[in-house]
Amino acid sequence: MAIARQVLCLSAFLSLPHARAEPIRYSVAEEAESGSLVGKLAEDAGLTPPQLSVRRARLLSEDGRQHLRLDRGSGHLLVAGRLDREELCAHSDTCMLPFELLLSDPLQFFRVEVAVEDINDHSPVFPEERVAFKIPETSEPGSRFPLEGARDLDIGSNNIQAYSIFPRNEYFNVAYGSRSEDDQYLELVLEKPLDREEQAEMSFSVIAEDGGSPPRSGTTQVHIVILDVNDNAPTFTQQVYSGKVMENMPEGSVVLTVLATDQDAGVNGDVSYQLSQAVGQSDSAFLIDPRTGEIKLTKPLDFEESQHHELRVRAADGGGLSAICKVLVEVVDVNDNAPELAVSSFSSPLPENTVPGTVVALFSVRDRDSGANGKVSCALDDQLFFSLRPAYKNYYELVTVSALDREHTARYVLSVTAADAGSPPLTATHTFTVDISDVNDNAPVFNQTSYTMYVRENNAATVFVGAVSAADADVGLNAKVTYSLAPVAAAERPSCSCMSVNSENGHVFVLRPLDYERLRQTEVTVSASDAGSPPLRANVTVRLVVLDENDNAPLVLYPAQDSGPASSELVPVAAEAGYLITKVVAVDADSGQNSWLSYHLLRATEPGLFTVALQSGEVRLKRPVTDRDSVKHKLLVLVRDNGKPPLSATAALSALVLKDFSDVRLPHSSPPSDEQGDSLTTYLIIALVCVSLLFLISAAVFVARKVCKSKELKAAHVLYGADNLQSGLADAAAAGTLPRAYCYEISLTTGSGNSEFQFLKPIVPSLPPQRCATARGPDEEQDHHFPCVPVSTEDTAPDNAGTVSAGQFNALSFN
Repeated sequence: MAIARQVLCLSAFLSLPHARAEPIRYSVAEEAESGSLVGKLAEDAGLTPPQLSVRRARLLSEDGRQHLRLDRGSGHLLVAGRLDREELCAHSDTCMLPFELLLSDPLQFFRVEVAVEDINDHSPVFPEERVAFKIPETSEPGSRFPLEGARDLDIGSNNIQAYSIFPRNEYFNVAYGSRSEDDQYLELVLEKPLDREEQAEMSFSVIAEDGGSPPRSGTTQVHIVILDVNDNAPTFTQQVYSGKVMENMPEGSVVLTVLATDQDAGVNGDVSYQLSQAVGQSDSAFLIDPRTGEIKLTKPLDFEESQHHELRVRAADGGGLSAICKVLVEVVDVNDNAPELAVSSFSSPLPENTVPGTVVALFSVRDRDSGANGKVSCALDDQLFFSLRPAYKNYYELVTVSALDREHTARYVLSVTAADAGSPPLTATHTFTVDISDVNDNAPVFNQTSYTMYVRENNAATVFVGAVSAADADVGLNAKVTYSLAPVAAAERPSCSCMSVNSENGHVFVLRPLDYERLRQTEVTVSASDAGSPPLRANVTVRLVVLDENDNAPLVLYPAQDSGPASSELVPVAAEAGYLITKVVAVDADSGQNSWLSYHLLRATEPGLFTVALQSGEVRLKRPVTDRDSVKHKLLVLVRDNGKPPLSATAALSALVLKDFSDVRLPHSSPPSDEQGDSLTTYLIIALVCVSLLFLISAAVFVARKVCKSKELKAAHVLYGADNLQSGLADAAAAGTLPRAYCYEISLTTGSGNSEFQFLKPIVPSLPPQRCATARGPDEEQDHHFPCVPVSTEDTAPDNAGTVSAGQFNALSFN
């Protein structure tokens, strides 16, 4: 893009012979805000603002960067963005931004140059923030020490103009200048001789200041370390040192310390000490530490041998200069013999039931000193349970003053102090350690007032359920605790003797599996006894709580799930959605969430026709019955508890839809169509023949059985009259189910238009045979008698399937 602009500018210049030779020049200060006015470019180019827009005036720069922009509406040249002179032109004395103003129709351009003027926006910066010099104190005035000068990115008067020292001092000054155009120097000049002993170090700041308005400055810290020269001899703080020493001071004791200082540094300031004995004194009992000046004893002093000692100490530095001082030591007579204590008898341990006043120890005291230094007195630190009692001359007795308790304090450490009357007094201490022996006076104590332990039912035999713990404050055999189940009276004996406790550690076990449904919880008493004589014991109650497990599957109460066929429920054909068919009732012997039951429709002949309530188990119609639905439906309801893992049971039931059932009982209510007339007549004739044959066979069998005096009759199917059947079914439908005495499986054939149905075996086959069946309704108040119509096995065989047409059924005589 930049190359294309350069080519465009060059072509414009070559094709325009009347281009202006002198460029239009402007100046602008760096860091000017965006939008600042640089110049009236349109006016200076002899153009008007409308011409700029018509001729599509634009600015072209060689580097392609647009630092400036042209406002065509006003013809002003404005700052387009931040101008940093140091970034654009580095440290150049001049900074020029050249560009061209290009116009079209006709093609014309103007050269424009904008000078970016420097402002004081940079402070002088030293290369190092801290500079250190080491200068000997013998350096001559006028010595120069070079510094690296500061740098300032600005130019001209905004560059560095001067250097100064702050705070000013009498020893140094700063010199700066230029040896050549590019060689500038900055030096520290020593103005006055240095003295390390007067000032060993000094620090100050060198400040570089530019000529801007306002001026900016930069600082570097200068640290001067003055090197020493050995020009000072050591000096003692005292010319004569005096000290007193007790005659019983041990070897190595410090008598006193001498101190000499040297103002020089380094080796010249290191002072060492040397001890010299005074004339006429030999075999010195003193020595001096050459580094610290401590004077110590090499052997004990004796006041009777010498009362004063005079010493000389020389102090020398590393440069050979030295000084001498005198030391006077006075020996002081002291009480140097401490009392002595001798034990004649001592009894330990003591039984904790020892009576007060019992003598524990007998001892004597003495002191080798004489006078006041030989008078001795004794004292006992602890006088709550023991005390000292003078016996004879210098003998003392240690006796008990109160009852002892081993569980409170098992050992007493008694300190007997013997002190003389010297100044200062000397003391001697003897320690009696009295142990207290145990007596069985504490019963075991359980760590809980009662225990509650838990075990899940169906546990394994001898399962650990918890532990009891008792502690005895005594020791030895008196503290050895054994556990056992406390005996109880026969009247208070628990219902479950299934727990055991370990006599050693108190672990409680359940000996046999438990059943939550039979035993919810039980309590036993655990006894803890020690091995003392006589033994002491304590009891605690342990309550065992049996936790329920999901070990019982739901039990279906209704409908009864026995070995017989599933119960049948009748559903009217006109029943609406939500019609209650029956309710599955189940219970679970578990408790808690293990007994929460939910009901689910597991399988059905028509899954979309029925629904089962999740919580109540009610079986209802999900939608109305249609002609396409089957007559007989079998449902399997799953009853599941909420245990983990869950257990379940199933309930099987049947539902009979009363579709066109009224047509069978009332033949004139809905006559068959003309198209089915012929087939219906044929079926009726066949049915009559079969029924007649069946009746004859049944009568013959009945007579034969009577003749043979048979005691039991074979089960016979009973056909009821239409009128009585209608009333019975109506009552049963209203109750939601058929009574047990009328529970027959009734299924219509797929061709229900022929009004055919089948009589299958009864749901309860265990009904006893009878000559005449008496039908009773739900209230057992009906007393209608129906003839027993025996049906042979041939009529109910699979080939015949017990099909009876409506005409044959209505032609049967029920008189």
